[in-house]
Amino acid sequence: GFREKQMHKIVIFIFSQISFFDFLASIHFTELIIMFSKTLAIIALATSASAFAPTQFAGRATTRMFFDFGEYDGKMWDSVAKNDVYNKWDPNQPRSTRNFNPYETFEGNSPDASGIYPGEPRYKDPIRPDMNFQVMMAERAEAEQRAASPKPGDAPGAPGCKN
Repeated sequence: GFREKQMHKIVIFIFSQISFFDFLASIHFTELIIMFSKTLAIIALATSASAFAPTQFAGRATTRMFFDFGEYDGKMWDSVAKNDVYNKWDPNQPRSTRNFNPYETFEGNSPDASGIYPGEPRYKDPIRPDMNFQVMMAERAEAEQRAASPKPGDAPGAPGCKN
């Protein structure tokens, strides 16, 4: 910083005024060690003082400490939970951790229990149930019913949609 440059200039000025060998010949060895250690102490003090000086960038980004995770965060994320979230979802209201379509995919991924997709900050791997073919077929039939009769306002670009 600025103080280091000033100390460097002072040391160079002192040594440029006196020949180094004349300087060494004029003082005793113990005095030289004492002067050298004092000089090092002053330089160390000047350079460490800049650590406590205020920075020129006074602005500070605020960090949100609390995050409202979804209703089923840390709970079983099965079709019953997804249907409950879907039934409460209002596509005309802004998307949030409590208002999202659990069946909506984004870049081929499904959201977690808070509506957050893999790769996004705060994504949590949901607790998934055991799966078998019969359950998959039942969920497929439900998905076909939802696709046949979507909620009013469920369209790309709606406030409650990711896509």
